[in-house]
Amino acid sequence: MGTARRPPSPRTRGHRRRAARCVWVDLCVERVPGRDPLSLTPQIRSFPPQAFAAAAADADAPLSFKVARPFETHNCEAPDATVATTRTELLAMFRRMFEMRRMEISLDILYKSKEVRGFCHLYDGQEAVAVGMQAVLTPKDSLITSYRDHCQHLIRGGTVAEVIGELMGRTSGASKGIGGSMHMYSREGRMYGGCGIVGAQIPLGTGAAFAHRYRGEDAVNVCMYGDGAANQGQVHEAKNMAAVWELPTIFVCENNRYGMGTSTGRASSMPDFFRRSPFLPGMRVDGMDVLAVKQAMTWARARALEHGPLVLEMDTYRYHGHSMSDPGSTYRTRDEVASTRQERDPIDRVKQLLLREGLADATELKAVEREVKKEIDAAIAEARSAPFPSPEEYMAKFVFASPPADHDEARGVGVDTRWKMSTNPRQP
Repeated sequence: MGTARRPPSPRTRGHRRRAARCVWVDLCVERVPGRDPLSLTPQIRSFPPQAFAAAAADADAPLSFKVARPFETHNCEAPDATVATTRTELLAMFRRMFEMRRMEISLDILYKSKEVRGFCHLYDGQEAVAVGMQAVLTPKDSLITSYRDHCQHLIRGGTVAEVIGELMGRTSGASKGIGGSMHMYSREGRMYGGCGIVGAQIPLGTGAAFAHRYRGEDAVNVCMYGDGAANQGQVHEAKNMAAVWELPTIFVCENNRYGMGTSTGRASSMPDFFRRSPFLPGMRVDGMDVLAVKQAMTWARARALEHGPLVLEMDTYRYHGHSMSDPGSTYRTRDEVASTRQERDPIDRVKQLLLREGLADATELKAVEREVKKEIDAAIAEARSAPFPSPEEYMAKFVFASPPADHDEARGVGVDTRWKMSTNPRQP
């Protein structure tokens, strides 16, 4: 998927629109070699409009696109650069990424209005990584990530209402309102966090991969971390253990160029994170291209199941600062952020692909955006109406131990008193 170009003239635009309405014999979208696939008029063949209408009516007709940026590899062969997809999948990817973007921007607004408090790390700009993985992972697979985890909860079966409810501290949240932004969790979706300690999730993810292997499951663990965590010692210890035991682990490094406010060039002597482990295969992927991420994950999952662990470095970018307390403008220029939005934005790339290939029109995509906005607004309303967790309930369950049933009294800290004798409430 290519970079943005200057809009064509009306005459050229009409020509391209007519060209996009042609179909190919194998129903795959061909490209002229060596040219940007997003900015091209496809090779035109003389098929009647009726043939195009029949193909467009089949939303699952196979399509293929060549990734604009080649995969860079270490100790392995690159997967095929041609990605198979369908109109249905592209529309679903567009919708999901727009949903993530709208949710994160809404959380920004809620945070500034003090309806969300505490830590808050937003994911806007990096949506293609999560959605590309979602296209490949199965319900059997597991995932663990860092504190930038809102969208990972969505791809493992969670809902927008659960994310927003959690950040607003309501019982409708993913962790019942007591975890907050950094601690999304879903046992059903095998999404094991949301970890607030930098790098701590990587040994845990390696353990999840060990569980998959021990149980004989046809499943992998996706262990995500950022470029800032890549220098942690526990990262390399976990990778070594995964390699020794040949565990089905995919280590995904989301390189968004900055660990908090420090660029990778200043913090890492070797910023090629996919080459960091000489004993593991690795690959760098354009993390702003959802189809490239899908292709890389398809290859990585099959390889991990057969040969063991590997590293994927996702070259991506975050639009917000590190967290809501970081304006994100003291260590990078506003022009840098704006140019990345204009040239590499993952949502716009899919949108332009749909339009240029005649797979959707602007009216249809606008309708999707309106629908998503209504759903986000409904999720916010649902969260606002949900109750806060009861301190007596969650403190008694997660913080304090109840007195033994066979004792009338116990000494210790209670939910309603401190360091004094309390009567056992379970005795008549």
